Amino acid sequence: MANTNAIKEQVRKFIVETTYVPAPDVQDDTLIFVKGFFDSMGFILLINFLSENFGVKTDDSELMEENFESVNAITAFIERKLN
Repeated sequence: MANTNAIKEQVRKFIVETTYVPAPDVQDDTLIFVKGFFDSMGFILLINFLSENFGVKTDDSELMEENFESVNAITAFIERKLN
């Protein structure tokens, strides 16, 4: 299983490559939806990324902003699903 820092780096890299936002703008606690980095289509891409790269299946009940609002939140979500 990947460690927390490795997961964060993969998530951050995905956000930067998908949104073309400069890497320094994507910090662990940056609110990616509030900042407008992702819209609803970006959210779908994020869910697909989690499935393909971490084997994480997201249930409808888990589609809450708190689970996906930042690199920290996404990493915590991945770790909960993997444990």
